[in-house]
Amino acid sequence: MSAALRPIDLARLPAWIERSRDEYTRDLIAVGQLPEVAAREAAEGMAESFPNGRPSPGHAVFDVVDDSGAAVGYLWIGPDTSGDAGSWWIWDVLVDAEHRGRGLGRQAMLLGEEYARAQGAHTMGLNVFAFNASARRLYESLGYEPTSIRMRKRLGEAM
Repeated sequence: MSAALRPIDLARLPAWIERSRDEYTRDLIAVGQLPEVAAREAAEGMAESFPNGRPSPGHAVFDVVDDSGAAVGYLWIGPDTSGDAGSWWIWDVLVDAEHRGRGLGRQAMLLGEEYARAQGAHTMGLNVFAFNASARRLYESLGYEPTSIRMRKRLGEAM
């Protein structure tokens, strides 16, 4: 099974923005943010990244498609926030659950790196939530290394 990247149809972009925002909200809740805080942070991030419902300059959203041409996930990449035009970021990547385990995510990542290099990128970064062990394994197998680790401890009532 092979994957390809296809620029997302702009008519589908509003629905994709909503889906990505909702998934990010769920992830933030899963790591302990209050639902209302998570929803606000996700909405503000998407509004900043997609002013007027369009990607910020340099950003690209792709459908990940399989051999049949069916969309099986997505990839959003673009410059990071460092101000270094050659430092790029994987802002969001997902292969739908029913299509995982067939190498499509790996291929999408490699195709995204190729695209970024063609745009002048010299580094690619990403964030992965600690609970997403399968994604962490994939990224590590592709050569991504931790650059920082954020830790937290839940505190119960005083004993």
